[in-house]
Amino acid sequence: MIDHLTLKVRDIQASIDFYSRALAPLGYVAKAHHEPTIGFGAEDDGAHSDFYLTPSGDGTGSPVTHIAFRADDAAMVDAFYREALAAGGRDNGAPGLRDYHPHYYSAFVLDPDGNNVEAVVDWSGA
Repeated sequence: MIDHLTLKVRDIQASIDFYSRALAPLGYVAKAHHEPTIGFGAEDDGAHSDFYLTPSGDGTGSPVTHIAFRADDAAMVDAFYREALAAGGRDNGAPGLRDYHPHYYSAFVLDPDGNNVEAVVDWSGA
């Protein structure tokens, strides 16, 4: 079981601003503030943070990666997509069903460092 994930980012404030807005519709909020690192977690999960941002120190950020956040329904995926774009994210796949299997509804955006960030609801139970 994964406890947490940390992304090294080029511009910590730009990333905090982006993720604070993009993840809000999914119920994710900033929780842990360990300067200069910040942790995000589900609002209903106590003090636990499972997604962290920290400055890279050398201005390069982490190698580009793919991160998927679980949503409860399609409306949450749609709201994530809208807010992520409004926060400066770049479209990498508008909300919709995917061909992975017939019950996979997701949206993709690129964060300020080019990471592929996804919100997904999977009705198949897979």
